[in-house]
Amino acid sequence: MNNNPMDVAWTQFDEAVAFLGLDPDLAEYLRRPVREFIFTVPVRMDDGRTQVMQGYRIQHNDARGPCIGGFRWHRDESLQGGRIMAAWNTWRAALMDLPLGGASGGLIFDSKKLSEAEKERAVRGWIRAIAPELGGHRDVVTPDLYTTPQIMAWMMDEFETLTGRAHPAVITGKPIVLGGTQGHTDALARGGVLGVREACKAIGLDAAAGTYAIQGFGQAGQHTALLHQEILGGGKLIAVSDTSGGVVSRNGINPKDIVEYKRRHGKVTGFPGTEPMLGEDLLELNVDVLYPAALEGVITSINVEHIKAKIVCELATGATTPEADTILYVKGIYVIPDFLASAGGITVSYFEQVQGNSNYYWTRDEVNQRLDAKSSAALQEVSALQRSRKVTMRFAALLVAVARVAEAVRLRGWV
Repeated sequence: MNNNPMDVAWTQFDEAVAFLGLDPDLAEYLRRPVREFIFTVPVRMDDGRTQVMQGYRIQHNDARGPCIGGFRWHRDESLQGGRIMAAWNTWRAALMDLPLGGASGGLIFDSKKLSEAEKERAVRGWIRAIAPELGGHRDVVTPDLYTTPQIMAWMMDEFETLTGRAHPAVITGKPIVLGGTQGHTDALARGGVLGVREACKAIGLDAAAGTYAIQGFGQAGQHTALLHQEILGGGKLIAVSDTSGGVVSRNGINPKDIVEYKRRHGKVTGFPGTEPMLGEDLLELNVDVLYPAALEGVITSINVEHIKAKIVCELATGATTPEADTILYVKGIYVIPDFLASAGGITVSYFEQVQGNSNYYWTRDEVNQRLDAKSSAALQEVSALQRSRKVTMRFAALLVAVARVAEAVRLRGWV
C-alpha cells in the first residue's frame, strides 16, 4: 500500500468526493489551489555574502472566507508539500466551522543554519515579497514549522512598516504584548485533549480513573501531559517517549515533574522512578488513551494488531497509515484523526485574527471556553456521522469538511 502522505491525502479526498457524489468539475476545483506565489528572497548573511532562498505561498480555497495557514521553514519544504498543507488547512478550518479557507507557505531553507539576525532578515524579506497578497481579511499567516513568537513579531512589524498602519490580524502566534492571544501556546494540545474528553463520553470511559501514554514529548506532548489531567479531572500518565527513548512507570509519572525534567535535561530518559522503554513499544501499552505526538506513520499494518488503547488521539500528522486506520476501526478503537485532533491551533489563530480585527482582546478563560465549544461541536458532529454512515472517524471528518467547502463554492456560483 502507498503510504506517501501526499498520495494518501488525495486518495482520501477522491474517496470523499465519490461518497458525497460531487460533480467532477466541482471536485477538480476543490483539488486545485486558487492561487500560488513563488518568489526569491535574497538574504544578507552575517559574513557579507547574499543567500538566495526560495519562498512560496499557496492559497488553496477562499470560498468560506479569508485564507489562513502556517509559515514553514525547512530545507525539505516543497511546493507539492505546501499544496497538501494548504488543502488540509482548508478542510481543518471547515471541519471546525470557521469562516476561513486554507493556505500554507514558507522558505525552502534550513533555518537551523541561520543566526537570529539572519532569520530576521529572511522573514522580513519573505513578507516584503508576498505582502500584497496578505491581510487580516485576505490571507493570515500562522506559526508552523520552526517558527517562534519572535519570528511572527518580525513578520507583523515588516508588514506594518510596508503598509504604514497597524495590522495585528495579519499574523498570529505573536507575543501577547504585540496583539497575540491568550491560550495560543497550548491550543493544539488543548484541542486534542478536549476531543478525548468527548470521545470518553461517547464510549462511556471514565478517563479520570484511566491511564494514558504520550509518544513524542515536544511542546505538544508536554502540554498534553499537563492538560489531560486538568481537563479530564485526573488520569494516570504511565509512559512518555522522545528522540532519546522512552520511560514507563505503572505507578504513574507526575506530568509537572517530567516536563520540568525535560526542560532541564533535554530528554525524558533517566527520569527517576521509571524504567527504560523503546518508543515503538510505548505504542503497544495497555492504556486507555494513546497520544501519538511525534512522527507520521508510527501505527502501521505491522504493529496495529498490538495496539490496545481504547482511544487514539493523533496529535502528529499522519500518525496512522490508511491500512492501519481501517484495522483500528474494525477493532473498535476510537480514533481522533490528526486534522481534527490538531485543529485547536488553527482555531485559536482564528480567534487571534478576530481579536486583531476588532482591537479587543479576550481573557485566557474566554479563549479556552470558545475553543471548548468549537472542539466539542466538531467531534460530536463527526461522531454522529461516523455512526450513521458506518465509516472511520477520519473519513467522517473529511466528509464534513469537504461538503462544507463544496457548498460554499456552489452557493457562490463558481462551479
